[in-house]
This record gives sequence, structure tokens and C-alpha cells, in this order.
Amino acid sequence: MGLIMHVDMDAFYASIEQRDDSSLRGKPVIVGGTGARGVVATASYEARRYGVGSAMAMSKARQLCPNGIFIDGNHAHYEAVSAQLMEILGSFSPMVEPLSLDEAFLDISGLSRHHASPEEMGRAVKRRIFEELELVASVGIAPNKFLAKLASDLEKPDGLVIIREENVREVIRPLSVKRLWGVGKFTASQLAGLGITTIGDVADAPVEHLAKVLGKQAYTLKELADGIDKRKVEPVRKVQSVGNEETFATDIWQRDDIEKELLRLSEKVGGRLRRKGLFALTVTLKVRFASFSTVTRSVTLKEATQYDEVLYRTACELYGKVCSDEPIRLLGITASHLTETEEVSLFESESDKKKKTLYRTVDALKARFGSAIITKANLIDTKEEHHDK
Repeated sequence: MGLIMHVDMDAFYASIEQRDDSSLRGKPVIVGGTGARGVVATASYEARRYGVGSAMAMSKARQLCPNGIFIDGNHAHYEAVSAQLMEILGSFSPMVEPLSLDEAFLDISGLSRHHASPEEMGRAVKRRIFEELELVASVGIAPNKFLAKLASDLEKPDGLVIIREENVREVIRPLSVKRLWGVGKFTASQLAGLGITTIGDVADAPVEHLAKVLGKQAYTLKELADGIDKRKVEPVRKVQSVGNEETFATDIWQRDDIEKELLRLSEKVGGRLRRKGLFALTVTLKVRFASFSTVTRSVTLKEATQYDEVLYRTACELYGKVCSDEPIRLLGITASHLTETEEVSLFESESDKKKKTLYRTVDALKARFGSAIITKANLIDTKEEHHDK
């Protein structure tokens, strides 16, 4: 029997903002277009208590929650965090199908043997996400995609729901017909006109009766209402991000030491990008302090890059935006929003050509003799007190 997991992050954009700025925690945070015609992208659960929801006009959200904290948001940063999320999910299953930045399906058929039970595997995924990203996810596990996605939404936030083959009917029949994929307000009103308000009602209705108002959609809804969904998880095999992070045996706090580590990380990430033939548009810096609090900062570049010095310069600029003198226990750099092509100018300078040649030469030497064969001068004689992860 197949087994599918659906992972859905709780209030993703708003939760990232609350994670990155502790002053926002416990407050109604609303992320989206803050202009006159803006729309809510995500509302924190504190804001949802006021009736604010996704896709709502921002003007309506301001009426419902006048004391809310309204944020334009940083989509590049959310993409970078999403790339980290997908990397975590990929460590649990090679079959991961992202649906959006904040949710994905995993085919875990046969993988549950690595865990005591499906519940334990679900808890392991949630725990890993929280430990590495400091964000909360809801997880649903079921025999197919429809049921797994439905399960992940039943006990939000921070939910973990398992729907087993033997209790599918018991779980889904009492639920509103709006829980079925493809049933919005208009379709729900059409079904209500037939006296159909629950999934069980759809399951019991003759398909010919449904088809009178729904047409071909009736056959799809009938299968879903019976808990049937034959679609497979279709993994996206394209690399989502390339990153490295290092945990130090001894916390660092001197600016020179921090910049040396950022340079070391930039070399590693740049090298991996070039080996994969990839260029990155988004760079994310991760800083974990001695107190275990974690900050991430991201920026989208004007031109995609795979060069160490650009990654290093960008990482240093991002670090300059981290306002803390607390000692650091971990640094990480992640390159995301990847492309296989570089924006090449028709008037490429001689210095650019020389730079490419130099990188090819250095990479070839490292590939043949090891990464220690050549390095930048200001990395020489630094203490090897870090743990590459």
C-alpha cells in the first residue's frame, strides 16, 4: 500500500517575519501588498482570530484588525527559506513534489521501516523543520495525495493527522463538501441546491445526479468523496539550492574571524555552483548565536552568479544588517533561485574573461589535488575549529 505525506507550513511568511524579529512574536502580523489594492498573502494565527485570511483585500484586513502589523514582505527571503525546507524534506524521501513555497508532498511508501511508525516519521519531519528553521509545520499522512493534504489541514496549526485505509470513510464523510478539491463557493452553492453539504452526501449521490449540475467534474468529485486519488507524487529533480554551514567548536565574535569564515563558506558554495553548472540569483546568510537564536537574511542579486567574491561580498553586506554583538556558534551561506544560464554581455570585458579562466584553472587544480591545494591568502593559518555540515 502506498503512503503519502503532505507537509504544510503554518502561516509561512508571517511566521518567518516573527522568527526573524522577536518583537513581532505573539502579535497579529499580516504580510502582503500594503498598497491601496493590496491583498493578504499570509496572516499570523494571532491575526486570523480577527477574521483576517489569505487572499483578503488588505483594506478589509485593516478594518478587521486595525492594530495589526502590516508588512510588504521579502519574497526572495521566503524563497530562500523554502529552499532550505525542501532540502530538509529531500533528506527524508527522494520523492518530493513541491506545491508552493510552503507545502509539498512526499512519497514515503516503504520508507516508514526506517521509523517505528508513520506517526514517528511525521514527528521526525516536524522536529527537524523546527530545529533547523525554527518554524512550525502541519503534517498529514494517508494512502493518497488528496487524503494526505486534507489530513494536514484538520488540526492546524502544529498538526499531525494520520488517515489509515480502514478509517477513511469515518474521517472524511462528515466533513464539508468544501474540503474536496475543486469545490469553491460557486460549486458548493450548486451542490447545496441538490441538498448536498458534506463529503458523505457526495459519496452517496448517484454520479448522474451530480453530473446534471457539475458536468464531467462530477466524476472526479465522486472519486475523491470515496477517498480515491490515483495521482502519483511527481518529484522535482531540479536542484533548489546549494549551501554550506559550519558550526564552530568555539564561538566567534571578532569581525575578522567572522569574515574569514564567510570567505571560506563562499569558496565552498561557489565551487559547488560551478561544478553543477549553476548560477544563483538569491543569497541567504544564516547566523546562529551562542544563545541558539537564529537569524537569516537574504537578498536577490541583479545578476546571477557562481563566483566566490560576489557571494562573499554579499554575505558580508548581509552580516552588516545583523545587529548583534552576541558570539556566533554557526554561520551558513545558501545560494538559491538557481539557473543554468548566465546573463552574458555582448561586450564582455577582458577582466571578466580572465576571471573565468582563473576560476576554471583553480577548480581544475582542486578537483585533481584536493581543495587544500590552493586557497586565498587570508584563509591561511586560520584554526580548523569548525564542523562542516
